[in-house]
Amino acid sequence: MVLVKARVLDSTHLELAKPIAAGRGGHVLVVVTESTRADAERQEWIEGSSQSLRSAYGDSEPEYTPSMVREANPGYGA
Repeated sequence: MVLVKARVLDSTHLELAKPIAAGRGGHVLVVVTESTRADAERQEWIEGSSQSLRSAYGDSEPEYTPSMVREANPGYGA
């Protein structure tokens, strides 16, 4: 999936901010969100995610140091 910003030219035409890999006559799926609702929904997701993280990792969660790692993940941070 590719996320591309587009400017509305009129009710049936968009101008993409960058090209996409779709040939003439091809089909794409467009999802339209209204900014005020999208912002409110995003905030709800952030609050829900934060609440889940707080319940999973409480104040009593120990701090893990690099010396406690038994087997390093070579792909971590790459």
